[in-house]
Amino acid sequence: MASLSAVFICRMATRLLGTKFDYKLRWFERLHDYAAELLELDIPVALVGDFNVMPTDLDVYKPERWRDDALFRPEVKAAFAALVEQGWTDAVRHLHPDERIYTFWKYFRNAFARDAGLRIDHFLLSPALADNLKQAKVDKSVRGWDHTSDHAPVWIELL
Repeated sequence: MASLSAVFICRMATRLLGTKFDYKLRWFERLHDYAAELLELDIPVALVGDFNVMPTDLDVYKPERWRDDALFRPEVKAAFAALVEQGWTDAVRHLHPDERIYTFWKYFRNAFARDAGLRIDHFLLSPALADNLKQAKVDKSVRGWDHTSDHAPVWIELL
């Protein structure tokens, strides 16, 4: 019954948010399947990049303003959580469980200066790699440079 309700919710969300949102959910399904295959290899693997998802309220400035956004919808957060539940470690959140850490700030309304950001760039580490995690940081100062990206570099250090 749960899967039927999940399908219903996804179809409702797709109608509300459009085909790009449906594509995003299917992308997460494919990533989930591929990530499971990688875990079966029992080798050090990192899934890294701009996932365009803010997994928790700590990952977004003013979460109440983002509830209906495709980056913060329950379906997308659940898809990200399903990856972590497979056995992947969210490196930044693992080492900084209670901190508001952002990797992206929009260019308008002085978002960077107000620290009105989002954490949408992630390092997910396989168990074979997560045991070696020493540091995970965001070089926020880089975002303040002239003519820079709206993302700040995220990095990890492994033993």
